[in-house]
Amino acid sequence: MPSQILPVTYHHRGTEAAAMLIKAEIERDDPTTSLLISSEYEDVEKAITNIKPVLSRTSSYNNNNITSPNDSPGLGNCYQQRRRRSASDNSLSSLSGSNGSGAASSAGGSRRHSFSKDVGRAAAETFLVTRLSFKLLRYLGVGYRWIVRFLALGCYSLLLLPGFIQVGCHYFFSSQVRRGIVYGDQPRNRLDLYFPKSSDGPKPVVAFITGGAWIIGYKAWGSLLGQQLSERDIIVACIDYRNFPQGTIKDMVKDASQGISFVCNNISEYGGDPDRIYLMGQSAGAHIAACTLLEQAIKETGEEESTTWSVSQIRAYFGLSGGYNLFDLVDHFHSRGLYRSIFLSIMDGEESLRQYSPEVLVQDPNTRHAVSLLPPIILFHGTADYSIPADASKNFANTLQRVGVRAESILYEGKTHTDLFLQDPMRGRKDDMFEDIVAIIHADDQEARAKDAVAPPRRRLVPEFMLKLARSISPF
Repeated sequence: MPSQILPVTYHHRGTEAAAMLIKAEIERDDPTTSLLISSEYEDVEKAITNIKPVLSRTSSYNNNNITSPNDSPGLGNCYQQRRRRSASDNSLSSLSGSNGSGAASSAGGSRRHSFSKDVGRAAAETFLVTRLSFKLLRYLGVGYRWIVRFLALGCYSLLLLPGFIQVGCHYFFSSQVRRGIVYGDQPRNRLDLYFPKSSDGPKPVVAFITGGAWIIGYKAWGSLLGQQLSERDIIVACIDYRNFPQGTIKDMVKDASQGISFVCNNISEYGGDPDRIYLMGQSAGAHIAACTLLEQAIKETGEEESTTWSVSQIRAYFGLSGGYNLFDLVDHFHSRGLYRSIFLSIMDGEESLRQYSPEVLVQDPNTRHAVSLLPPIILFHGTADYSIPADASKNFANTLQRVGVRAESILYEGKTHTDLFLQDPMRGRKDDMFEDIVAIIHADDQEARAKDAVAPPRRRLVPEFMLKLARSISPF
């Protein structure tokens, strides 16, 4: 039996008049979206054009032969080691294009068409969300703090541009990336898959929910992580979801659940191992993923609840720089510019804060059975994170342990909100958090661990002086 895990130890002028009425109107065969927003926004046009699904959704899952994560001794051993340190193949092989010159020519034309289509779709989605966000901010009032943050964001992005260009080239042109796979009926129900070069046997899988303050999240934000993990023989699925004001937290959780369901039920067709699926989220994505996981567990304990995936299919959950108690964070976010009126609109009102605060919900006696179904939970956080304080992860891990969940928090001294996810990976060479995640995923795979031990260091994407300057002006 694994050893017990120990924890690492405006007044704003927005009022009810700023509240927004948002409604998605989706026809079964015409996945377009119209947004009904208070009178000033009635001119917002319909968003995304009809896109035919690549694969149909799976409406049920097979729970046979699924191993509980709590039965994995390797996972426990991995925890102990880290504490001592401190703190179907054919689908995959088809991506290689080795079926003759005719097939290669056809694949090239198809790839060019797919690239053009993906760029158009991404541009349309980005334009829609950006326009709605600016309209919302204009209505509520854009003060000095927001102007400064937007300028800082522009400078921050410019300094990291050399890295973004290299990651973008891999994202759009690599044969190891499959973009825009449809998993649901909504316009943002798409995911990207990142494949290892090797196709020898089924691979472990990470289903990743990106961050973005619940407003600017996008699946491509996970491309650097996807590229990194795929180099270690891990398939990554970056799941997109509706952002505010396209939807509220309820819609985001619903989209995330559908995306996870697609991964659980279809990843074997892409060379993934359905018995080795890990769920991961970063920042707002960590909150959404945690809410999704807990909601699914509650559904599974309810009577006559229909589900398309099971919590038992998730080997472990990784939360990166997330917040899990909204009551503790609403004032903090307000002081940093995510004003209370906006935040409460995102969260479906103040009365919904409890429902979408996993740390609070797991302490409810009515959820005791559901909590017992949760997989091991590992929370990563930087101690210099000012966007979401590290206490958010520490407190959640401690709470989970008190209610019987295998959980721990791993803290990285002096790391900020963006250090762990952007600056450190772009710095190249050794990345502590990345190595910790890979060690957990490969805990039961001796061959993979041997390969990890001799893996070449990652190359640097951005010069050090630019990384340090970007860190000093980061608005996050």
